[in-house]
Formats: sequence, C-alpha cells, structure tokens
Amino acid sequence: MQIQIGQRVPEATLQYIDGGVHRIDTPTLFGGRRLLLFAVPGAFTPTCSEHHLPGYVQHFEEFRRRGIEVACMAVNDPFVMQAWGAQQGVPAGLRMLADGNAEFTRALGLELDASGYGMGLRSRRFALYAVDGVVRGLWVEAPGEFRVSAADYVLAHLPPD
Repeated sequence: MQIQIGQRVPEATLQYIDGGVHRIDTPTLFGGRRLLLFAVPGAFTPTCSEHHLPGYVQHFEEFRRRGIEVACMAVNDPFVMQAWGAQQGVPAGLRMLADGNAEFTRALGLELDASGYGMGLRSRRFALYAVDGVVRGLWVEAPGEFRVSAADYVLAHLPPD
C-alpha cells in the first residue's frame, strides 16, 4: 500500500558517499527537519538526467530559503549516485541517496517493475515532503510522466506548515 499524507515515513536504511560509504536510517534522515525527498527511476537515465535532477539543482537555494533540505534517491548503488551527482553539478547539501535493494522504496509502496526495460525493480518517480518524519506532501507521477514531482511544481504546491 502506498504511503499517504499524515503517515510517518517508514524505517529503512539508505546509503550515501561522503569520504566513504555511509549508512543513514530514515528516522535520522527525516527526524527534526523539513525534508523534500524526490526519487527517480534511475541515475543517468534521460528524463532523470535532463529534467528531474537539474530542476532540483536549479531550485535548490529556493528550498533552502524556505528551510527545506533536499535529497535525491534512486534504486542504484551509492557509487552510481555519487558519480551522477558529480556529473550533474549537485550542490553541497543536496544529498544523493542510494536505496540499492529498494528497501525504502518498497516500504513506501512506490516501487516500479521496470523488468520489461531490463532495469528490474525501481522507484516510481515521486516527491515526498515530510516534517519531522511525517508526510505533509506527496506527488507521485503516473507511469511515463514527469510533471507533478518537478521542483517548480513542488515549490508551487508545498503545503503550509
């Protein structure tokens, strides 16, 4: 079942690289902060690389001005996420998170079977806004679409705190 607004973010562990591979659990990631997590089906894929991540890079400072941290997640390994972030010029502070085994993606109920494209289990394209670990906004794309999880759309539709 897909996570809903008002629910607490489920517990899972993600990985990232910062001078080495680190693990972070979702209570630590989401606790005590306003966090916008957006997810893509795959690093280095066309829509993700040409539109989705670049939009958040472009609008990163606007999120920060509003007191919102930003993180990008994909069902990839942390090395791929680090390389993709470097290739895309991701600013310091925009976390590139790996959900390598899709543990968190499945816990959210937002998995996508991309086996038909040779990509296996992936994340649906979405943006999730949480305050202290409670979902306040959720924008999930229909398969093959990119509109409601875009940075400019999310900025325009953030719920009041």
